[in-house]
This record gives sequence, C-alpha cells and structure tokens, in this order.
Amino acid sequence: MEAETLPDDAVAAPGAGAVPPTPPFFRELAGVINAGTARGIVLAGEVHDLFHLRDATDATGEAASGAAAVGERPAGAWVPLVDFLVGRCSVPGMLVLVAELNGPLRLHAHGGAAAGWERLRDAWVAWRGGVEPSDEDILAQLAEPGKAGVNRQTRLRALRAQFSASIADVVGKPTVALELLRQLSLCSRSRRPGGEAYLAEDLLILVEAADLTLPAGDGDVARLNPADRHRVAVVEDWFADPGFANGRDSVVLLAGSASGVHPRVAALPTVRTISVDAPGRDTRLAFLESLQRGREAAGRPAARLPRGAAALADRSAGLSLHALRELLLTSAHAGEPVDDAAVVAAVERFLEKKLGEGVVGFSKPEHRLADVLGNGRLKAFLRDELLPRFRSTGEDALPGAAVAGPIGGGKTFIFEAVAAELGLPVLVLKNIRSQWFGQTDAVFEKLRAVLVSLGKVVIFVDEADTQFGGVGGDSHATERRLTGKVQQMMSDPTLRGRVIWLLMTARIERLSADIRRPGRVGDLILPVLDPEPGSADAADFLRWAAEPALGATPDDAALAELSAALGPTSAAAFGALRSRLGAEAARAGGPLGLDAVVAVVRDQLPADIAAERRYQTLQALLNTTRRALLPDPAVTEDDRAAWAVEAAALRRAGIGA
Repeated sequence: MEAETLPDDAVAAPGAGAVPPTPPFFRELAGVINAGTARGIVLAGEVHDLFHLRDATDATGEAASGAAAVGERPAGAWVPLVDFLVGRCSVPGMLVLVAELNGPLRLHAHGGAAAGWERLRDAWVAWRGGVEPSDEDILAQLAEPGKAGVNRQTRLRALRAQFSASIADVVGKPTVALELLRQLSLCSRSRRPGGEAYLAEDLLILVEAADLTLPAGDGDVARLNPADRHRVAVVEDWFADPGFANGRDSVVLLAGSASGVHPRVAALPTVRTISVDAPGRDTRLAFLESLQRGREAAGRPAARLPRGAAALADRSAGLSLHALRELLLTSAHAGEPVDDAAVVAAVERFLEKKLGEGVVGFSKPEHRLADVLGNGRLKAFLRDELLPRFRSTGEDALPGAAVAGPIGGGKTFIFEAVAAELGLPVLVLKNIRSQWFGQTDAVFEKLRAVLVSLGKVVIFVDEADTQFGGVGGDSHATERRLTGKVQQMMSDPTLRGRVIWLLMTARIERLSADIRRPGRVGDLILPVLDPEPGSADAADFLRWAAEPALGATPDDAALAELSAALGPTSAAAFGALRSRLGAEAARAGGPLGLDAVVAVVRDQLPADIAAERRYQTLQALLNTTRRALLPDPAVTEDDRAAWAVEAAALRRAGIGA
C-alpha cells in the first residue's frame, strides 16, 4: 500500500485572524517525498523554531504553545519542528518514526501509535523469522508434545520479545538506533515470496540532531572517533543502497547546519538538502496576533504595540518566532511599548547569537553625505547614480561596490554616510574565518539565511582584502572556500536588489579577480583619493581643520599660505591637524593667530609611508571603473600604462608586497 500524498498546504479556519502560510521548506519536502526524487533528506536551518500546525479550528496564544504531545495539542498550535512534521505527515499509509539523540524511538501513525507498533512488529517478525503472526492461533493448536508447532510458536514469541528489546535498547545509543532503523527500512521494502510487502505502510524516519549524530569533523572520516565513524558508515551504506533510493521510505535528518552533517552522508547523490528559513512576514504577523489573543483571552496583559501588529511584523524581519515571543513577553511584563529601538536591539541580539560572537556586528552610522568634507565629484556621483541604484530592486540594482584608495583617505567614513542615507540595516562582517574545519562553511550557511530573512540589507566589510583572499592554488583551502562562497552570494540572482555589498580596501589588487569582475562588486569600483593641493576639496578640509583654532573662517590668502605649508595631505592627516590645533588653542587660552597656526602646520611631519600610499593610490587609479571619478577624466591608455609601470617598480622595491 502506498502512503497518501503528503499535504503541502493548510486550510484556513474561519474567524481565526491572520493565517500563516505553509512554510516553503515543507512544500519542497512534500514534493520531494511524493515524487520520490530523494529518499535521504537533510532539513537544515531554523530547525529549533516554532511552526504552525492547524486543524479544523484555530486556537490562540499561550494555551496553544504550552500543550504537551502532538495528539494532545489544541488545533492551531505553534509547535516544534518534529511535532509539526509528525502532525503534517501522519497520513494513512505512512508510519512516522522519530529518533531522538538520547531518547526512545517514537512512532506516530494514522489511527494511533499502538496499532502502528503492532503492524511494524508483525512485519519485522515475519521478515526476520518467516513466522507469520496471523498463524498464531494455528500454532497454538499445534503446540502439543511432540508437535512441530511448539518450535514455531516459541520462535514467534522469541522474535516478538527480540523486537521489543531492540526498540527499548536504543535509548542513549544512537549507533544502535540508526542500525535498527536501517533494518526496519530494509524490512519495509522487502516482500514475501508471493510478492506482498511485509509492511503495508511506508516509513518516514525523522532523525533529530543529525549534526551531532553524524558530525562533519574535519571532513576526514578516518579522524572521527570510532562511534561517530560507525554511524557515518551505517547511514552512508543505508542511503547509498539502490534499494533504499528506489523504495518508498524516506529519512529526514534535522540539523542546525547542513555543513555540520558529515559530507560522506550529506554529499551523496541520493541525498537532498532543504533549507528551513526564518519565518516570513505573514508568519510573524500570525504568530504575534495569536500570542496577543491568547494572553487577552487568559486575562493577562498583552504587549503594547504602538504602531500595530502589522508594523511590528514588518520591522521584525530576521527574528525567529522564539525571539519574537521573548520580545513580546518582555514588553508585556514590563508594561513598556515595543518601539523601534526595542525591535532593532532584539534583531541584533538574535542575529549575533545565531552567527556567533565576534562574527558580525551592526553599525548605526549617524552622519550623512552632507557631513562629508571635500570629495565633491564623488559625492555628486553617490547622490545621482549610486544611491538610486542601491535603492532599486529591479534589473538596474547594483550588487554592491568596492571602494579603493590609500589608507587614511576617508573611505569608511564616506561609505558609512552612504549606508546612513539608505536607511537600511548595516551588517558589519568582522571575522568570518574560523580556525575549525567546516565552521567557516557553517557561518556562511547561516549568514545567507540571515540575509534572506532580513529583506534588504547593507553588508559593510572594512579591510576586505584581509577578510576575503584568493582562490588560486597558493591560497589556503579555507580561504578558497570562503572567497568562493562570497563570490556566489554576490552574484546570486535571488539576492540581487536585496543585499548590498560595500567592500573597503586600501589594497584592491589583493581582492580576488572573481570578486572584482562585472556582476559582482566589479560593476562599480570607486576611488577615494587625497584632495589635490589648491583644489576646492583641499580648501574644504583646510577650513575645517583651521577654523576652530583661528576662531574665524580663514580667507583665501590664509588658505593659500596654509596649503603651501602643508603640502599633499590625507583626510586622516587633516583630522590629526585639527585635533592638534584645537589642543594648542586650548593651551593658549584662546584663538591662535595665522602665524601660530602656520608654525604648527610646518611642525607636522608625516610618517614614512608615502611610498606605500602612492602604491595604494596607483592601484585605486588602475582598478576604478568610472573615468569621471579619476583626477583627470581625460586620462589616456598611455597614462594608465605609466601607472602600471610605476606600480610594478614600487612592488619590485618591496612596496605593497
């Protein structure tokens, strides 16, 4: 008998408020199982969140989320993933077995677990011993001294006892549990001599904590401990068996990260990985309305939502339902409204916890482009072209930009202002490279899930050349994988218009050529250069640096004298000069005269980094993708060739190495 087709959608109950849609992962899972395209499935991602399991009627709030076993839950409960899968998959013709890491095997069947266990036991007994439980009455009649039926009846009882003992023996023994489940799967697809299946139903086996049961380790199965290696071998043999692949039983491995499951299992061609993504906006709305209704029905205070449930659902993108519940209950207990600051803080705490401490941070730049000094042509370009294309979600949307220029040129400050102009969440990548094998892959897997859940977001990467290396043979394997995954995300069409990459680097040439190509941040590589002495940009910086110490705005003559004393200077050097002049004015007890300011300027000596900064400037000039942003837009190919020659000479001298 074949199982009924798994339902991939739920029916809304009237009068229940917002109805959450069926999670996308379950639609995909049902399609895979119904079509038989894979029998081994890894469900990875938000496997510890809550999911809506509904029936003919709806229930709300804490009453729904506080019940015990699936069968005892009120209809419309928000339940853990295993309970959700059991509730949706326990259809006629299918037995659902749940294997816990340290618990007993649990069976769920349409019509009750007891009858399901009996059918599974009878099939196993007939398969293992060739003794049909249906013959028990006949065997009992034959059980007389000297009759052969005595041996067969004894054999039947022994096999039943052996089955019960095997089921009981798996508690706390994951290796034993997996081997028993493999045997039950083999029994399920085996047939009697007459061609009839031993088990009428199909099996759906759910294995919890698969990343702990079948750990990836460093990828080398030989370096796993013996117990882990044994389990990997059992499941690999099981999933690679053509009989299993062509059968009707399915095994679902639940894991927080797909890369946490050993590749000898997860990478099998017969295994499919399905992502369990963070809840979408409609699901969040249904959950928070359900929780609010439940508390009100129980006579308990609900959270105060000044802008309403729909607005909170919009602003809480990225939160799991557990995190959203914590936010609402904290508000209800404290009697404080759930304002924007509380939501932002909750999202940041949750995502930092999810991705790991020190991996990401959130930036809240307060300054805007109007606060950026100088850089007149660049600011006009940012306002007129860059920001509109960053805001777009259509074909003209940019995946991001790389920003090159010498150290101290103001790259980070300028593009923090760009991020502030966009008004989007700014995710700052700090340290995504891990010392542990496979951990970098797990971080990136979670990062992608975060990006999808946040909607539109800016990823800000300072010192990008140290975060992302190369993909050549001389690069470390972890570095190659890391850079490859970054490149894939940058050009992923599903993320275009949703994720904006801003890569800051003074060493643009060290970024992978694949990152710098068109279609990734190579669509736009921008130079941030020092202001030319005597230019309007340099005058802006000089006024800013000298005005507080002078107590007045310097006139053109004063600017010319200061410029002659200062020479070529970076944005960072202007900042240092302003700070020193302010200190000198404070020590003098009032504004300084022009001669005193000039004396301070002449006393300033730059660090011996001019050659390094010149090399970085040349690389920015060579890599920029906008002629209009070069110091001289009329630059020729001969000029560019001369830059390349000069850069090569500096490199031979050990600069930029």
